[in-house]
Amino acid sequence: MSHVRAIGLDIGTTTICAIVLDAMTGEILETMTEQNGAGIESVHLWEKLQDASLISRQAEKMIDQLTKKHAPIACIGVTGQMHGIVYIDEQGNAVSPLISWQDGRGDILYKDGLSYAEYLSKVTGYKLATGFGAVTHFYNTINHLVPVSAKYFCTIMDYVGMKLTNTLQPLSHPSNAASIGLYHVESNCFDKEAIKKAKMDEAIFPNVSNAGELLGVTSLEVPVAAAIGDNQASFIGSVRNNEECLLINIGTSSQISVFTHTFNKNSKVEIRPLIEDGFILVGSPLCGGRAYALLESFFREIAERASGKESPKLYNLMESLAGDFSKIHNPLKISTQFCGTRENPSLRGKISNLGTDNFTPGHFTVGVLQGMVQELNDLYQMMKLEQAIVPKMMIGSGNALRMNRVLQQMISEVFGMPLHIPVYKEEASYGAALFALTQIRFFKNIQEAQSLIQYET
Repeated sequence: MSHVRAIGLDIGTTTICAIVLDAMTGEILETMTEQNGAGIESVHLWEKLQDASLISRQAEKMIDQLTKKHAPIACIGVTGQMHGIVYIDEQGNAVSPLISWQDGRGDILYKDGLSYAEYLSKVTGYKLATGFGAVTHFYNTINHLVPVSAKYFCTIMDYVGMKLTNTLQPLSHPSNAASIGLYHVESNCFDKEAIKKAKMDEAIFPNVSNAGELLGVTSLEVPVAAAIGDNQASFIGSVRNNEECLLINIGTSSQISVFTHTFNKNSKVEIRPLIEDGFILVGSPLCGGRAYALLESFFREIAERASGKESPKLYNLMESLAGDFSKIHNPLKISTQFCGTRENPSLRGKISNLGTDNFTPGHFTVGVLQGMVQELNDLYQMMKLEQAIVPKMMIGSGNALRMNRVLQQMISEVFGMPLHIPVYKEEASYGAALFALTQIRFFKNIQEAQSLIQYET
């Protein structure tokens, strides 16, 4: 068995990434990353759509190229952006765009002074937010927006899995089912009674996979594992010891995640399925790395207006401005909740302690970075109160974190632990490949597969 290779596919909001993993060494043999240019313009500011069929064709083409180039491929793992849904007809074809996790229709006022998300949460007893597939479908049901030919709905990675295996019915891993909402963890299925209370049809919800269940095989006879959520895939692809590690991921959004064996349905922190015998506690600031990107865009617009010329990205300059953050005098206090929170979508960011002596680009840069870190730390303190967590190691992932040394230093100081960065930056794709290898029993469990992970020195 000198050549055992797996493909990991990650369907992100802005990019689609596929890797070829050497299962014997843990080395990535090839990485293919393409822009996800499937965005669809809408007349509604709250509507966030992508062309699901275009995404699928692009992903299939990438998989086909890598499968032929690196044959034989033992298996394919799939992950991607969670919460969003696409409607599927009985022939297994998309009959709607992908309504993504960023979609805001759930925050629109419905009745009794409640938004669609709040009303559905009240009726069903589940904590839900805009962008969750169940909320999106509830809004569409009420407003007669469900396509007439729709037989099911599912996440975008479930749909791509269907296309790769030429199957007609979606099958969701528990990590994806939970991201849709109205998923009952104990019975591993969508809650039929809750769905009925909301006057929705349970038949349109996807079936949920069991442990070790494969979707099928590709036209080249390569097994494809059920798709998993990108948060779970990043955890699997970054952490060598689930029970001892804290994971901080900062990309467009951000997450802080720790493993737990216990499912507490009354938890104030979101609990997501990970593997058969465990879960992850997850805190998810909605803005995350986007907060820093907004500041960069602000600075760049000023530069372009002043010069009359297009400006290059200013991230290197901003990192230089923030380099001596520990010595900065009279720092700003900036809340980076510019997109609100899942619990309070109307919440907005704040700037305080602003005076004549600290109205500088450096103070604003440091303030935004510290605000991002503080939001994650506040969520971590909630987790510690609930689970008495004492991690021994802190792992960092996501491009926004990898590319910013100042942010890494801030996180280490605030959390009081060194930050370890995985050697390979494609953590979600890597985790999807490792998961698929366990589904074909090349590794006996996730822990054995994670022994391949290495960290930068």
